[in-house]
Amino acid sequence: MRPLTERDIRSSFVNCTKGEATRMNVPRDLAERPWDDLDFFGWRDPQAPDRAYLVAEVDGRLQGVVLRSSHSAASQTRRSMCSMCVTTHTGGVSLMVAPKAGKAGKQGNSVGAYMCSDLACSLYVRGKKDAGQGSRLHETLTTEEKVERTLANVATFLAKVTA
Repeated sequence: MRPLTERDIRSSFVNCTKGEATRMNVPRDLAERPWDDLDFFGWRDPQAPDRAYLVAEVDGRLQGVVLRSSHSAASQTRRSMCSMCVTTHTGGVSLMVAPKAGKAGKQGNSVGAYMCSDLACSLYVRGKKDAGQGSRLHETLTTEEKVERTLANVATFLAKVTA
């Protein structure tokens, strides 16, 4: 992924108002992020632990979405799989819910998916971050094919948010 600026990030959001995008907490360490290893940029809001953000490039255009997550006690003790990168975690996967864009979102409609709680899918796929023993299923896919699958899953999720 190309390095993003705060302006790039704030202007990419499709499921919140411009005012909400202006007020969101964007990480201050953008220059230190491993952009070459990221397929999308995701982060949790340190001021609101149930809020997360995801920005990806789809068809040459940046699309950002606001996400909400919940942590139940049961999800912290069993293994779950991220639907984006197919990494399994014990307590490291959350149901992330995004309000739909436009009129549907204003009516309360949303889309959800199970994702790595830290939104570090790109790093797990590349082996740059470890989710623990047994976190990666044995697959015959190359790293590039796993990256392509992750990108396709993210694009599909974003398409559901903007549909």
